[in-house]
Formats: sequence, structure tokens, C-alpha cells
Amino acid sequence: MVASETASPTAEERHRSVLGNPETGIRAVLFDYGGVLSESPFEAFARYEADNGLPEGFLRRVNAADHHANAWAQLERGEVSLDEFAALFESEARAAGYSVDAAAVLGLLGGAPRPAMIAAVRRTRERFLVGLATNNFLSARPSGGEAGVSAVLDLFDEVIESSRLGARKPEPAFFEACCRQLGIEPHEAVFIDDLGVNLKPARQLGMTTIKFVTEEQALGELEAELRMSLR
Repeated sequence: MVASETASPTAEERHRSVLGNPETGIRAVLFDYGGVLSESPFEAFARYEADNGLPEGFLRRVNAADHHANAWAQLERGEVSLDEFAALFESEARAAGYSVDAAAVLGLLGGAPRPAMIAAVRRTRERFLVGLATNNFLSARPSGGEAGVSAVLDLFDEVIESSRLGARKPEPAFFEACCRQLGIEPHEAVFIDDLGVNLKPARQLGMTTIKFVTEEQALGELEAELRMSLR
């Protein structure tokens, strides 16, 4: 007899595979990182713009232009190196009328963690599968101290990173991969993100979506969807 090369699921894996609320059909929650579990970089962007004589919202407009193929999109899909990104991004900024330091802009991405939201992940995983759905680049993971970040990542059943997957939010392939890795269907997931552009395709696939505006608002909406207290 030839032994199977596929390992049998552990007791913990079997337990987690049946988590969820049978009344609502929700089995999993997908959390964005920057802007949800940590502070948004947009405030840091605004400070950089003010300090460097850039128009308000300039960096976000550069990122939004041709957002499926621009420098930022290529970086988050792991298609370009940091040096290649810097050249492309600075060229895009110049084409829009201003000069920027791409390395300095990347340095603005680390936001302080939001303890209440991280605690909500910990509570959620008691009854539901939890996934981290993040756009990132290979040489950078969420900031906040190596030990602290590792502790947060360890809370998740699956960590889905755009730079490793080769697809990014808001591409449907990203959300399809999230479902595949968690072993769920889209209608069995709640997805929380701070950007509406990321929520629309997830909702079109069948996910329940929550736009993060404030901790109080987001936690209240998530508690209503999960029918449990997170605080």
C-alpha cells in the first residue's frame, strides 16, 4: 500500500473548517490591513504634500490614474523591483506636474496599529474563519514592530498578499483567491476595507462588504453581520 502524500487535517483544522453562523450562512471575515487594522497612510500623504508644496490629494490622484497598470499596481502585484517602481512612479508624478521622492512616499505607508480592531479579529476567530486581504509589496510587511506584526498575522487562518499572489484588490482574481484559500464561497464572507473601489468588486462577487470609516462604525456594522459582540 502506498501512503497518501496528502496530510490528514489536524483536529484544529477540522474544528475551524466548520466555523460560522448557520443562520446567516457567514463563515469567514476578510480584513484589510492598512486603513483598517492600522491607521491609514493618507494622513501621512497629506503631510508630505503640505511639506513639499504639492496640491492636496496629489499622491492619491497619481495612484488612481490608470490604477490597474500604473507603477503602484505593478509593485503590489510583484511585477517590478523597488528601483523600477521608483523610476516609474516619479515619472508618473512628473507627468502630472510635480516631482516626488518615491522612496520617501513608500516610507509613509506604516501606520500605527488600531488595538480595538486587532482585538476584534481575535474575537471573530473564535466563531469564524478570518483572512487578511492586503495589497503590499514583497520587501515590506505591515509595520508596527516585528514581534507585534507577527502576532497579528498569526491570528489569521490565511494571509493573502497581493505581491505573492500576483493579483491585487480590486481585481476579482484577488477575491477569488481569498475564497479559494479559505475554502469558502463569496456569499459566505464579510469583507471590510477602507476603500470603496476595493469593496465594489467583492460585493459583485457576492460578499457582504463594510466600508471602514471609524472604529465605532465599522465594529458596529461587523457585530450586526456576525450577530456577536466584538468589544
